[in-house]
Amino acid sequence: MSAVSLTALRAALEGAIPSEIATCDAQGIPNVSVISDVHYVDTDHVAISYQFFSKTRANILANPHATVLLKHPNTCAQYRLQLTYLRTELAGPLFETMRAKLAGIASHEGMSGIFHLLGADIYHVNGAEIVRGDLLPLPPPHAPLLAALRQTLPKLRAARDLDGLVASLLAALRSEFRLPHVMLLMADDACDRLYTVASQGYPESGVGAEILPGQGVIGVAARERTPIRITHATRDYLYGRAIRDALRASPMAAQLETEIPLPGLPDSGSQIAVPILDGTLLLGIIYAESPEAGRFGYDEEDALMILAAEAAAAMRQMAAEADDNVTADDLATSTESGTPLLVRHYPADDSVFIDDEYVIKGVAGAILWFLLSEHARSGRVEFSNKELRLAPQIRLPEFSENLEARLILLRRRLAERSQVLALDKAGRGRFRLNLSRPVQLIEP
Repeated sequence: MSAVSLTALRAALEGAIPSEIATCDAQGIPNVSVISDVHYVDTDHVAISYQFFSKTRANILANPHATVLLKHPNTCAQYRLQLTYLRTELAGPLFETMRAKLAGIASHEGMSGIFHLLGADIYHVNGAEIVRGDLLPLPPPHAPLLAALRQTLPKLRAARDLDGLVASLLAALRSEFRLPHVMLLMADDACDRLYTVASQGYPESGVGAEILPGQGVIGVAARERTPIRITHATRDYLYGRAIRDALRASPMAAQLETEIPLPGLPDSGSQIAVPILDGTLLLGIIYAESPEAGRFGYDEEDALMILAAEAAAAMRQMAAEADDNVTADDLATSTESGTPLLVRHYPADDSVFIDDEYVIKGVAGAILWFLLSEHARSGRVEFSNKELRLAPQIRLPEFSENLEARLILLRRRLAERSQVLALDKAGRGRFRLNLSRPVQLIEP
């Protein structure tokens, strides 16, 4: 039998086909059990899900040595691992990754609600060998991932601003990585929520939709700062679309007024969310989903993590080069005519409504209200990022303000919601408020 590296057989560690584990108790009496998940940790370690106290669990605690038989889901090849138990993790990124994966496996096997992860048992891999070679050829890859990275990374480095970076990222995910259904979410200052700044492949963009850490695949990836991947979608990790639809017909419908629904496939088969990190600071999340079960494997996870790291480096560079020396052009004005546009602002959450239709809230809402108030006071239409940073009523944090991302969000929401009000670039660090009707500001 031939030795094989653990990395080379990662496809057999997706949990698509159950594995067998052989253990012995302290007296040497053997036991063989079926296990649902053997998870790749690194080149020398795997983790096995601990779901309940079984004979296998008792044996491992008494005698740490085990043998596992794996099957490749496509080629029917078989591999044998010689393992030594090291420890059990009860929380953290690895635990959450395995919990999400196990939920997908349970859903695929009709066992939702039965599989519950109690711990991730970490094993050292003493040896890996091929028991039976490939019986079937490997299917072609969904996308040439190395070529996709080679094509994409220079474009991200060449982006001049966050708007260009977002556009390049989404275009590459569609054309190079062949992922038609994706979202990009940015973290707010305290990382206590994420908001959608761009998406593609959905009937509605969902720009402005928010996710809390720990909520679904995206929220867990954000909270744990680790990629989360589900090869078979499960209700445990679906978002609140169904709940929201039910609430529309209930007395609680009014509470949905200022919430933007997150887009998503009605029958998502598999999902992946990878964090965009600057060290341990969460900048955002790249999310993709597919109607195809098992669409995302370890290779896609690796490639998207490289892409996220490059996006983080580009964002960090842009923040360092932020041009705060520009000033607004006080002479620029706009031509407005017709019935006044009614813009209502609620200071409690900075939500803004245009002609009684909700547009935006939070920091982006405060920015919009500031711009319209300044325009009403002075007639100005051109502004600079610098004055937004200095405006106390906007309440941007001193650190990690993420102003560019908020301007992208505001620009895209206005483009979707208003025919007469827009925010356009007017040079580096500057933008123009375009109005075709006069504005009447109302603040209750």
